Amino acid sequence: MSAGRALDVSALESWLWDVACEVRGPLDAPKFKDYILPLVFLKRLSDVFEDEIAQLGEELGGTERALRLVDQDHRLVRFYLPQNARWPSIARKTTGLGEELTDAVRVAARESPRLQGVIDVVDFNATTAGQRIIDDQRLARLIQILSRHRLGLQDVEPDILGRAYEYLIRKFAEGQGQSAGEFYTPREVAILMARIVDPQSAMTVYDPCCGSGGLLIKCHLRLLETHGMEKNGHRRFGRNVAPLQLYGQEINPSTFAMARMNAFIHDMEADIRLGDTMANPRFSDDGKLRRFDLVLANPMWNQDFPQSTYEHDPYERFQLGFPPSSTADWGWVQHMYQSLKDGGRMAVVLDTGAVSRGSGSTGSNRERDIRKRFVDQDLIEAVIQLPENLFYNTSAPGVIMVANRAKRHPGEILLINASKQFEKGRPKNHLTQEHILRIAENFHAWKAEEALATLIATEEAIRNDYNLSPSRYVAVDGKEEILPLEDAVVLLAEADEERAAADEELKRVLRSLGIDG
Repeated sequence: MSAGRALDVSALESWLWDVACEVRGPLDAPKFKDYILPLVFLKRLSDVFEDEIAQLGEELGGTERALRLVDQDHRLVRFYLPQNARWPSIARKTTGLGEELTDAVRVAARESPRLQGVIDVVDFNATTAGQRIIDDQRLARLIQILSRHRLGLQDVEPDILGRAYEYLIRKFAEGQGQSAGEFYTPREVAILMARIVDPQSAMTVYDPCCGSGGLLIKCHLRLLETHGMEKNGHRRFGRNVAPLQLYGQEINPSTFAMARMNAFIHDMEADIRLGDTMANPRFSDDGKLRRFDLVLANPMWNQDFPQSTYEHDPYERFQLGFPPSSTADWGWVQHMYQSLKDGGRMAVVLDTGAVSRGSGSTGSNRERDIRKRFVDQDLIEAVIQLPENLFYNTSAPGVIMVANRAKRHPGEILLINASKQFEKGRPKNHLTQEHILRIAENFHAWKAEEALATLIATEEAIRNDYNLSPSRYVAVDGKEEILPLEDAVVLLAEADEERAAADEELKRVLRSLGIDG
């Protein structure tokens, strides 16, 4: 077992790939994480438990005494693990491993009610057609590989589960040529968004499509960074700093479970709920949306939703217009904006085309018309264009759009073209710490900067027919803006939808005139 140095990203990925190879024969790729991540989680819990026992041992006169006291009073540690759920006990087992692992995750969940229905949903003893899905020999090898590295407080970064989840999604997405419906926000994009919204003590933070909880975690870690104190090797909040109150909703059951695990392991006050936010937002009071100080999200881009989602919405979220059925981007934006308190701020990752599609075209365009209302009401604070090839299931660049119910600079919009702020990688590019700091500092300084950012008055956005694409206003390489293929496809789908609606209206008029259409 490795000790004495933190597990870096390349070592983590190599280790996880070895783990995945043990189960990729009997399991379809999307099922990798359902079996692997609960065990990574249990290993992390066990190693952190060991760390806390060691720390208590220094204060109480030895680890054996600390263990006896903790067994008597579980409140002495952040989370208590019974003996048979601790990794050393698991690693010693040689027979009946399927049953032992299933018992271990279930007893851990019984001890910590927040984990019930989260860590204990996988049956490692499960069969299909009378045969074990993963036999004990393979499970033994899996445990052996997982035992190579410690995942304690000093061994890995705090978001180890998010990193593992990100890597496994990427690997099976590459293998299948798709993402099996998963959509992960790259770590550095989440860090940038947390820096932009700048969470403060006791704020409420909401993500309506929270995935594995990455954006909520980064907000929590940002507050720890700015307001926490170092104690026993890790940061904690002092008595005068209240933690964030975190809320999230997720439609995918396995990803929802991962968000709950992540919240637990970070000791965060998080209320994560399962369900479809567009159809049934779970955070509401007396038929009205609950409102929050900060709202962040990275919804899946260009989702299809039927028009009935918008037309018959009991929460009146879509008062600034119904998006086309072919792309729900501005549906998500409106849901998020309606979820903000007075003075609240939001940051959302969107397909780049969401801030420009329809501008300059003749006739109506639903996305442009909704964007027009946001600009006319002075709700948009900034748009940040990201580099291409950051996200795992698309090479498209994406933008971060910031809206504010109490804009710092009314009548102005900051446009940052960060398309060249990246380090090239394989298979994906990434933002370095230097890039993150430069973009965030420019946002908070609210200044124009050559080849990076400009400030425009809302009148200029109006003159450009509500096109808010930073690349239109900030040149970084002298190239003209070209309509991406993805945007062309969305525009074509919207035009087809409008044509179908016009055909139906024509038929209705003809029938009213007694003419068979």
